[in-house]
Amino acid sequence: MDRGFWSNRRVLITGHTGFKGSWLCLWLARVGAKVVGYSLAPPTTPSLYESACVGDHISAIHGDVRDVGALTSAVRAHDPEVIFHLAAQSIVRESYEDPIETYSTNVVGTATLFQALRATPGRRTVVNVTTDKCYKNKEWIWGYRESDELGGRDPYSSSKACAELVTDAFRESFFPRDEIARHGVCVATARAGNVIGGGDWTNDQLVPDIIRAFTARRPVEIRQPRSTRPWQHVLDCLSGYVLLAEKLAADGAQFSAAWNFGPRDGDVRPVSWIVEYLVAAWGDGASWRVDTKAHPHEARMLRLDSSNAVERLGWQPRLDLTRALDWTARWYKSRHAGADAAGLCLEQIAEYEKTTGGDRA
Repeated sequence: MDRGFWSNRRVLITGHTGFKGSWLCLWLARVGAKVVGYSLAPPTTPSLYESACVGDHISAIHGDVRDVGALTSAVRAHDPEVIFHLAAQSIVRESYEDPIETYSTNVVGTATLFQALRATPGRRTVVNVTTDKCYKNKEWIWGYRESDELGGRDPYSSSKACAELVTDAFRESFFPRDEIARHGVCVATARAGNVIGGGDWTNDQLVPDIIRAFTARRPVEIRQPRSTRPWQHVLDCLSGYVLLAEKLAADGAQFSAAWNFGPRDGDVRPVSWIVEYLVAAWGDGASWRVDTKAHPHEARMLRLDSSNAVERLGWQPRLDLTRALDWTARWYKSRHAGADAAGLCLEQIAEYEKTTGGDRA
């Protein structure tokens, strides 16, 4: 992270009360950015946002990303130079239960943000965070590239593919790459892998489900032990978003595109491997078993090819999977023992910065 770039930089984060949003707020505030969050209330109880008192480090606005008037007012009032769009309904199983809410938040919410930017002229760098699940999953063994077909069998994945299309349409129609000097808006999308880390309490997600079971001293029930995913630590994911924003601000015409941020190939592992590793790391009688009930469809195989980000952005995943899981288990065990949530996050952020050779001046 370039401290010089972020010092006093005005940043708007939609979805700041979520898991990734909370980590990003803490990190950017730590390096001197002026962060404003725009979001509904935290999506879970407990939440990292509340337990780490993230609101003490930033300015926060309570608002729905689909409310064009409120969002436009927020952009006009705070005049952000960088925008990270993280607001989303992010749970696959919930998208089956309420597809309309999922499409409304993920598709209409994205369009609403871009409409707000049209109404508030200024120089803006925008990173729209989507997902690795935006690709039409063909269950093949190699990683998806940014040029591969978009799609989605479940409403969540489909909605994120739609969000990618909405982003491209607004960029081509209103914020074209070859006219940035005129309109001032640089837009890119970021597609990360399955993100893990301390403080995630999302329902129906693997690591939070595991931790809830471990702390309750009961076996965790696993729906799809053979499903294989590109796992990565939240700080590796966020470092990609941050670096992309820096590159966009420097040369929007070159970097206004879609980007994958996934782990190395060796860190693409089945769910059962993750569970076994965390069982061993947690100890204290932790165990698991297969959930034999019927569940909605979930893809068996998913990989990302991040070579474009590696070669053109100079980004690298810094934490291998075992280290990412160790950091995650350590965070939750320390928190369960009464440690301060914000302190745990800031400690791991500082440790992560050491793996990248420290902050750039």
